[in-house]
Parts: sequence; C-alpha cells; structure tokens
Amino acid sequence: MLFDKTKPIVVATNNPHKLVEIRAILGDKFENLTSLKDMGIDVDVEETGKTLVENALIKARAINELTHMTCIADDTGLMVDALGGAPGVYSARYAGEEHDDKKNRMLLLKNLEGKSDRTAHFATCIAIKFENGEEMTAEGRVDGSILFEERGERGFGYDSLFFSNELQKTFAQASAEEKNAVSHRSRALKNMLLKLEELS
Repeated sequence: MLFDKTKPIVVATNNPHKLVEIRAILGDKFENLTSLKDMGIDVDVEETGKTLVENALIKARAINELTHMTCIADDTGLMVDALGGAPGVYSARYAGEEHDDKKNRMLLLKNLEGKSDRTAHFATCIAIKFENGEEMTAEGRVDGSILFEERGERGFGYDSLFFSNELQKTFAQASAEEKNAVSHRSRALKNMLLKLEELS
C-alpha cells in the first residue's frame, strides 16, 4: 500500500485543542488535514473500548464509514499509579459524560487526597483507517506526576496538574512548542509518521 499525502485526511475529533496540536505537530507533512466541523459532521462516537487502542480504532472506523476518506483518530488517557491506572480510558469523562475538564481535575485531586505517590503518565494511541480499509496504530507516552494544585494557564484537560519530568513544569506552564516537543500525542504522531514513511 502506498500512502498518498496529498489526499485530504479527516481528523476524527470534536476537540478544537486536539486539532490545533495535531496540526502543529504534523506541520507540513500532509497537504490537507480537515476536521469533522470542516466536513459538516456533528457526531460524537461512543467510546466503548477497554483500551486506548480500541477506542482510537472505533473512532477512526466510524468516521471512515461516514466519509469514505482516510481518517486519523486518537485516544488519550492519564494513568495515575496510586489510583490503579485511573482515570485511564475514562479520562475525558472521569467526572461525568459532559466531558468537563474542570470537574475532572477536581475529582482527580479529591481521589488523590492523602496519597503520597503522585506518579503518573499520559499515553496516546493514534489510529489511521485508510480509504482502502487497511489500519495502522502508533503509541506515545510521557512520564510525570500529579501536583497538589493547578499551575499554569495554557493547555487543556489535566495539563495544569500534570508535572512533566522532562520539562520540569506543568504542561499548562509550557509553551505549545515545549509541550509538543515531549508530549504523549506528539510522540504517538511521530511514531505514526515513521510507519507512514515506510509506505510512501
């Protein structure tokens, strides 16, 4: 299978922050990255998988079925050691189905009360469903810890609580360039690009 980077690719997300990050990380690698909103698609794919890989593939397959185009989807989870890996695949809806970032962060802090072990990592799985039906996945990870209070104004999700070991600051304190240099999503996308280069 040869991969044609000139053809439009749909990014299967309704999260504008994710879309900005993905476009920034992929840069000029693709000529036409389009969003669900750009396509006039208003759908929230139900994530019923038990792993990040399963959820990413569910989303990529669903949008491919709607558009008949190559689709990129991702699923990301925050895994906190003291909570047995939670919130994990439920990170976006940790405090409820409304996907409220603030409520998710507050619940995480509450559940970590009295716990001295704050180690955690972010993981992302990127899935691609090609026009011809073939599929590919790639993963990325970044290690850190959960702070006792929020720091920083940038980012989204759990960024203001996640202290990156490599950056020595939270993702919300980091610039977009700093975060994209080490983030879980960046590493997954770069691993995906390495696999795609073998196809082109």
